[in-house]
Amino acid sequence: MARPRVFVTQPIAESALARLRAVADVEVNQDSSRVLDKAKLIEAVKRCDILLSLLHDTVDADVLAANPNLKAVSSMNITQDRIDLAEATRRGIPVTNIPAIVTEATADIAFGLLLSVARNIAYGDKLFRSGIYPGSQSNHLAGAAVFGKTLGLVGCGRIGQAVARRAHGFGMTVLYADPNRLSPTDEAKHNVLYRSFDDLLREGDFISLHPQLTPATRHLMSERQFALMKPSAFVINTSRGPVIDEAALVQALQQKKIAGAGLDVYEHEPAVPPELVAMPNVVLTPHLGSAVFELREGMAHVVVDNTIALIEGGPPVSCLNPDVLKKLF
Repeated sequence: MARPRVFVTQPIAESALARLRAVADVEVNQDSSRVLDKAKLIEAVKRCDILLSLLHDTVDADVLAANPNLKAVSSMNITQDRIDLAEATRRGIPVTNIPAIVTEATADIAFGLLLSVARNIAYGDKLFRSGIYPGSQSNHLAGAAVFGKTLGLVGCGRIGQAVARRAHGFGMTVLYADPNRLSPTDEAKHNVLYRSFDDLLREGDFISLHPQLTPATRHLMSERQFALMKPSAFVINTSRGPVIDEAALVQALQQKKIAGAGLDVYEHEPAVPPELVAMPNVVLTPHLGSAVFELREGMAHVVVDNTIALIEGGPPVSCLNPDVLKKLF
């Protein structure tokens, strides 16, 4: 029997690829600088049995329909974002995923954005590289204090709790709003104080967003919510882009209703409103939440574990639609 053909949408850890090449013919798109466009993704799907996709890949109905013999999608995704799971299930295509192993790395990015936007680190770097040195005691790049300030967590699950641990190292008071309030024991354990969502927005010097993306949380932060925040407050988003109404964010920043923003995710990723790009009080990173070498290698091995399991007929580590699992080869 011919070896299964696997297409990998961007390079992953070589140690993981070596394991995959032992059981399959593997083609890797070698350009790691940009997301593979839809037309090229469709062409690749036509010539593979298993698509190994990353979080940024949109695997919609058109992609799934490109190859009637596509046997599986092995995804480096925790949730079904960007994958048409209903269509995959209708076609009998299993979609595997990875467990939630990005907590600490994402919390690092959230706190890094907070520090960078508050203290003008990214903007100062840009100015200095362009030859501008305002002077060590100039107010030109004076920013906001972080130590001792109040952090508001929207969502206090794994990542929210990890951000709280970092905030306590900076002497911050940590508030949280969550539909599922923690027990008094857990609130004490994590040293967090519960607030209603509106009160959190009113009190926080920094608002860090950590909800799952659902219909209820889409545009959770919009015109009304930004109006509740302090004019001196910053919003940080490392969850999912559509949690923020970016048009409302642009307006809030232009009208100085809030002081700034640190963003790792975007409503129409990878597109970013040009107004945000031009603002010195906005720090933008290209979805770096899990961009840690050791973590990415571990993630790649989980995806390869899933792929090998599908090829060998065993159960994958995790599958988003397990009802369609069957012997594929």
